[in-house]
Amino acid sequence: MSARTDPGAGAPETPAAGGPGTRLCPAAPRAAGPWDGGDEPGSLAAPEEATATRTRRSARRPRRYQVVIHNDDYTTMEFVVAILMKHFHLPPAEAMHVMLSVHHKGAGVAGVYSRDVAETKVAEVTAEAREAGMPLLLTAEPQAEDGGDDPERPAGSRGAGGGA
Repeated sequence: MSARTDPGAGAPETPAAGGPGTRLCPAAPRAAGPWDGGDEPGSLAAPEEATATRTRRSARRPRRYQVVIHNDDYTTMEFVVAILMKHFHLPPAEAMHVMLSVHHKGAGVAGVYSRDVAETKVAEVTAEAREAGMPLLLTAEPQAEDGGDDPERPAGSRGAGGGA
C-alpha cells in the first residue's frame, strides 16, 4: 500500500474545477447559500423548514382632526361667515351653510386637517376673534375612525388639510 499525501484524502473526490458542486478547498465543507437543496448554484430549491414568511407592516395614516366652531350668543353670524371664508377658504354659500349649522345645532365642522394644521387654525381664529371682541370658541377634535364628521356635508367639500 502506498501512503497518500493528498491533503483532501479524507474527502470524496471532487469533479473538475468549475463544474457543479466544485469545492475550492477539498477538505472544507461547501458554504451554505441560497441554492442549498439543489445541485447547482442557479437552483433555488430551499428546504421547507428554512422558509420564513415576513409580515409586512403597513404604515397607518396620521389621524385627522376636525376644527369645530361652537355657538355662542355674542359672536355675529357675519363674523363667523367671514372667518370661514378667510381662514378655511370656504365659498360664501358653504360658509353660510356651516354658520347656520353652528347656529341651529350648536356646533359645526369648519374643516378636517392634520393635527398641527388644525391646532394652528384654532389658535389663529381665536386670536382674531379676541381682537374683534368676539368670544368665539373653536376646538380641534379627533375625527371619528369611520371618516365621517358631518353627514350633511359632502366628502369633497371638507377642508383640504394641506395649507394654513
